[in-house]
Amino acid sequence: MDSITHIALGACMGEAFAGKQLGRKAMLWGALAQSIPDIDFLASFWMDTASNLLAHRGFTHSFLFSLISGLILAMLAERWHRPHNIGLLKWFLFFTSLVFIHDFIDAFNNYGVGWFEPFSHKRISFNAIYVADPFFSIWPGIALLALLFLKTGKDRQKRIWWRFGLGMCSLYLIYCLFNKAVIDYDVRRILEEKKIYYTRYFTTPAPLQNWLWYVVAGDNNGYHVGFRSFFDKSKSMTFQYFPRNDSLLTPVLDHPDLQKLIRFSKDFYTVEHHGDSLVFNDLRFGQIIGWYDPKGKFVFHYYLQHPEDNELVVQRGRFDGWNIKTAKALLKRVKGN
Repeated sequence: MDSITHIALGACMGEAFAGKQLGRKAMLWGALAQSIPDIDFLASFWMDTASNLLAHRGFTHSFLFSLISGLILAMLAERWHRPHNIGLLKWFLFFTSLVFIHDFIDAFNNYGVGWFEPFSHKRISFNAIYVADPFFSIWPGIALLALLFLKTGKDRQKRIWWRFGLGMCSLYLIYCLFNKAVIDYDVRRILEEKKIYYTRYFTTPAPLQNWLWYVVAGDNNGYHVGFRSFFDKSKSMTFQYFPRNDSLLTPVLDHPDLQKLIRFSKDFYTVEHHGDSLVFNDLRFGQIIGWYDPKGKFVFHYYLQHPEDNELVVQRGRFDGWNIKTAKALLKRVKGN
């Protein structure tokens, strides 16, 4: 999730843990601990783009890191706030839980997280919620604002607000999983009826909501891409086919970034030419306004022959082409057909 959401969640958890004893300092500790895993952004200052893609949400989002960082933060907080009645073990469980919850929530996005680093490079991604979903973030955000404005001694009101913030976003996450289960059931049935063969498949929400879903199904030859709304009444779907074009990689097989990109994409990729540039597309991050332009370019595209042009590669074009017309098209498609 985005950094602001993690800060709001951490602050609510900090208030729940030690608001009575530490006042607003408890929220600061919570916000800090929830933000710690994203320290991996520092890697971008010395790593090349392809390596940084794998480093992001890697070790700093692992179980091992949550234990190490939890212990360090616990020792700092325990010493900082002496005298107090909070034991070191309680501090440790608090901080470890905060860091782990950050990693747990991030696993519901399509980027994936390295829970088992450095022992395994397997990435966990449940593809159930968009990386920036206002319907998830608004609840802890409202709760944080309320907690900041409440004066010392309003323990009952504070308890209501942090429970509201944590409870509502938890319910929304469960709702997202329900939506995904419905979408997956419908899409698999449609693929079977259309006799579309596939060995790889995923669904993930389109931008900023959880009712319109981006669908990819295919094999080593290519992928069928489409969109399915939770509110669709139609029993069918329209797919756009994108050939994988592996043969285009022959001239750059020795390229140092290529194997990293293939591993990062989990094999959901295509290759094509943009003008005279050879481009690697990671299909997991969707198309640029794909609900409006079914043949649109993919958000994640990496210039294999010009690696110096690949800064912020995951974000490239994410909101290109957005205007009133395309936004209305998104809302219309969300409503179903």
